Amino acid sequence: MLRRDQSLQELFGELVERAFVYSMRWHDRQVLRYLTNLLTEFAHMDRLYRLRDLQGRPLQEVAEMLYYADIRLGAQSFYQEREVHRHIGDFTLFWAGVYPEALPKLRAASRKDHLIDYVKQGKQSYWLVSLFDVGEWREEAPMFRRLSENFEVAMQGLYAVRQLWEQMARESFTQFRKRVEGW
Repeated sequence: MLRRDQSLQELFGELVERAFVYSMRWHDRQVLRYLTNLLTEFAHMDRLYRLRDLQGRPLQEVAEMLYYADIRLGAQSFYQEREVHRHIGDFTLFWAGVYPEALPKLRAASRKDHLIDYVKQGKQSYWLVSLFDVGEWREEAPMFRRLSENFEVAMQGLYAVRQLWEQMARESFTQFRKRVEGW
């Protein structure tokens, strides 16, 4: 049961640890911290769609994001290129892992993402981020390489996290209902 003062970050940290360490036997602490932060950040829809076009409109499709992830097209700097690819990796991992049932809608024939393979693109974007291995990015570059190489494992783990939080919600509702019925 959750303590009243337990933060969303702590909750996701516990669920990520349970899903990845205990169930999947993946003990990569750096990746687990990153995924905990990703879930916490994307709990806010404005963070999920934080990338903007030149007019300030949120980019809602990977195909649009890719334009701003290329220094030869819309990226204004290598820093922006890296950050957009990191976001694409995060975005595709989030949808493919946590809400895979949304992928048919996200990739519907009427959308620009119709031809985008979220898994393939997520792996490639994380791999590209891993190539930025100098200066401030040196320590985390290998982690993005591991995320790229283990993208499907990360997807499975995030789906397991979702199942855990849904189980917690059902259990909490059942306990609440029993208390209400007991009044």
